[in-house]
Amino acid sequence: MIMALLITKDCVCCDACREECPDEAIYEHSPIYVIDADLCSECVNDFSEPACIVACPYECIIPDPDNVESIEELKLKNRNREF
Repeated sequence: MIMALLITKDCVCCDACREECPDEAIYEHSPIYVIDADLCSECVNDFSEPACIVACPYECIIPDPDNVESIEELKLKNRNREF
C-alpha cells in the first residue's frame, strides 16, 4: 500500500508544486496549499516519482498516513484523468 500525499504547514504557497501537478489536484487553501486525494494519482504512469515532491523547494510534501491507496487505485485515477 502507498500513502497519498500531504502538504505540511511549512508550505509557503510558492506555486512550484501546483504548476507541476498533471492531475490539477493541488489548490490554495489558506494559509497553505492542499492536495485533493481524490484527484491525485501520485503521478503514476506519468513520472517515476510525484512531480510535486520533485518541484517543492521547501520539501513540505510528505506521505499522508491517514490516506492509504494501492498502486491499482492510483493507476485508475490516472486513467480516469486521461478521459
